[in-house]
Amino acid sequence: MAKVTSEQLGTQPIGPLLIRQAVPASIGILVMSLNILVDTVFVGNWIGSIAIAAINVVLPVSFFIAALGMAIGIGGSSIISRALGANNTEKALKTFGNQLTLTVLITCSMVALGLYYVDSLIPAFGGKGDIFAPAKVYYKIVLYGVPFLALCMMGNTVIRAEGKPKFAMIAMIIPSVGNLVLDYVFIYIFDWGMHGAAWATTGSYLLCFGYILYFFLSRNSELKIGWSHFGLDRPILREIGSLGFVTLARQAVTSITYLLLNNILFSLGGEASVAVYAIIGRMLMFALFPVFGVTQGFLPIAGFNYGAAKYARVRESIYTAIKYAALVASLVFVVLMVFPAEIADLFLSNRADMSAKEIATNNFVLNNAPSAMRWVFAATPIIALQLIGAAYFQAIGKATPALLLTLTRQGFFFIPFILILPNYLGELGVWISFPIADFLSTVVTGYFLKREINRDLGRPAGEAV
Repeated sequence: MAKVTSEQLGTQPIGPLLIRQAVPASIGILVMSLNILVDTVFVGNWIGSIAIAAINVVLPVSFFIAALGMAIGIGGSSIISRALGANNTEKALKTFGNQLTLTVLITCSMVALGLYYVDSLIPAFGGKGDIFAPAKVYYKIVLYGVPFLALCMMGNTVIRAEGKPKFAMIAMIIPSVGNLVLDYVFIYIFDWGMHGAAWATTGSYLLCFGYILYFFLSRNSELKIGWSHFGLDRPILREIGSLGFVTLARQAVTSITYLLLNNILFSLGGEASVAVYAIIGRMLMFALFPVFGVTQGFLPIAGFNYGAAKYARVRESIYTAIKYAALVASLVFVVLMVFPAEIADLFLSNRADMSAKEIATNNFVLNNAPSAMRWVFAATPIIALQLIGAAYFQAIGKATPALLLTLTRQGFFFIPFILILPNYLGELGVWISFPIADFLSTVVTGYFLKREINRDLGRPAGEAV
């Protein structure tokens, strides 16, 4: 695959360029998602279905802290892409230095708070009954590695902003493969149970951090920062904050959604219902990897060309990204509609020493997960417009519409539906909330994206924004 430099983001044909950017991103997300998927399969088969539910409870807390790094990364990377497009290298360097400082300060503080309030946070996120003890074990160990994960997520977006998608892909593959190897060693060979699953995850974060650090210290990176770039700059911080808040708000709403869903499902069906959602949650991360890959590939192209005032290329990149993402989303939809039972069965243990409760939980999951999965993914073919539309506003530095469109699906539609519909339809009300929210948010995003294209992307090149 040909190397793509930051300058080539503004010159190569959009279709091939998007593929060059999206394929490594998709592969990286695939491996990362496959890691999460296989990790869940290992935990389910070697520890038990309750352990799957326990990990699902911990994810919102650890992912929210890690998402602080992603928020700082995406917010700063939008600035870096546009600065490189406008040949303002010094601003790009200063932005990167500020990203590093900010990530370390904020995530370490959040980890300290997360450890202090551990006994309150786990039950609040649905870690009740038999789920609490294994969730606490997993939570405390994984949280120590979260600052390194945050730095990795921040650094990965900066690598993409430089136009180096293959290196970003490798940065995602290394911890994923490492986690699977460590899972096998710590859980299967050493028989450490939940401790092994947690240390495997934390070890994978350290592997990723090591590679990210190597990239920026090597000659592969264009961003060679000095000590002066680490000093916090208020205008840059304000811009990073306004754009990064979009990502942070998305993850905050995702964490709130996990909290609500885990508690609602626990009240409706106990640990077994939480286990059903844990499996579906893994599929939401895994199955949509090519759609997310196209979105990640689209971001630096749109940001660079917008900064270079090449509005025709920006418009073409939007349409091309939506077309590619819709195609792969439709393929994912077909697979999930045809094989939901087979997918659910992969996560369940067939150990001879299972307790009666574990057997009952497995039977419940097998009976309920396939229909739930079909409902959750029912609107998958149309989500491309929603994801690309929200990403576009973030790429070009328009924080307010990016924030509102990002919050549309979960904040404005999904959360109200899951609070209302289960009162009348039980668990079915939870599952049908997914496609309804997807459809409504896609309609809203399509309207605002079309208005933005007609208003701002028809200008001649070089005309002020």
